[in-house]
Amino acid sequence: MQTPALTGELEDWSALSNSINFPELLIGNGASLAVWRKFAYFSLFDEAQTTQNRPLSPTELSVFRALDTSNFEQVLSALKNSIRVNAALTINSSSPRHRYFAIKEALIHAVRSLHIPWSQMQASSLARINSALSQYQTVYSGNYDLLNYWAVMQNPQAFEQMFRGPDSTFEPGNHARQSDATRMLYLHGGMHLVKNLDGSTRILNSSESTLLASFAINHLGDIPLFVNEGSSADKLKAIRSSDYLSYCYSQLASPKQALCIFGHNLAAQDQHLVQALLQAGLKTLAISIYPHNPLFIQQQKQHYAALFAGQEVQLRFFDALSHPLGDPALRVAVPPAQ
Repeated sequence: MQTPALTGELEDWSALSNSINFPELLIGNGASLAVWRKFAYFSLFDEAQTTQNRPLSPTELSVFRALDTSNFEQVLSALKNSIRVNAALTINSSSPRHRYFAIKEALIHAVRSLHIPWSQMQASSLARINSALSQYQTVYSGNYDLLNYWAVMQNPQAFEQMFRGPDSTFEPGNHARQSDATRMLYLHGGMHLVKNLDGSTRILNSSESTLLASFAINHLGDIPLFVNEGSSADKLKAIRSSDYLSYCYSQLASPKQALCIFGHNLAAQDQHLVQALLQAGLKTLAISIYPHNPLFIQQQKQHYAALFAGQEVQLRFFDALSHPLGDPALRVAVPPAQ
């Protein structure tokens, strides 16, 4: 690796992108935080235990402990399988079904308490995010919130979302590029994606304004597909269990020359993403850093330099505020608590 200058200075994105072509983009929670500060929550699982509307009960928490996970998708899938097995064996037990709906309801309330409401989003802001994303050949999203999907839907013709099968289902054998549109790949799933009964992935055909409520609590078939908690090993295990997520991950790990990272700190729980980037054999990696102060910038540079130590990759660090996705004009003020 070409050792970068670990100073408190950052490059300007416009100048950097004009000198080097970055055809691919990996975005993390920092891109969501640039719009809505409530995305700064630490854990959706913790939020679901404390939300005022419908917190997880001790009985429901015991299911998470039994499966040794804090990932909702894994718990809901296990309960759904229990319901189907009980039905096949004519076991008369309503407990798995009750727990399924209760946990799903807690998840919905936790998400709604944190997510920016559709009514708060300005069409002009979504159009600007759409324009920023469409500048790349491929965008890898590490987020499961709806901001990117809402933005894409402002001009969907500019994007390729990979759900081409019947009922908008992902087909593993049907992934050749069909145009020069930007390919959107959701590495950890998303709130707009659900797991079908056969394990395949479907994109919801809901309007943007109703999507937050689309995984209705009274429908057993749809399980939200997003990897939201756990260690890097747990996340990779969940990714491997989905044909769609496995495909997205394989694309991130495929050979590439240059990639831009915006708003992703590649923390310990994201080591699987670091491994994919190492496997990709990158020559140049541009990384955004929020310009809090020179000491913070130096610490962030040291963090990323350590992750890619010993690799033949040039690290370039740029001011997050100079990137279109970090423009302060995108920020939406959070209304005061009622």
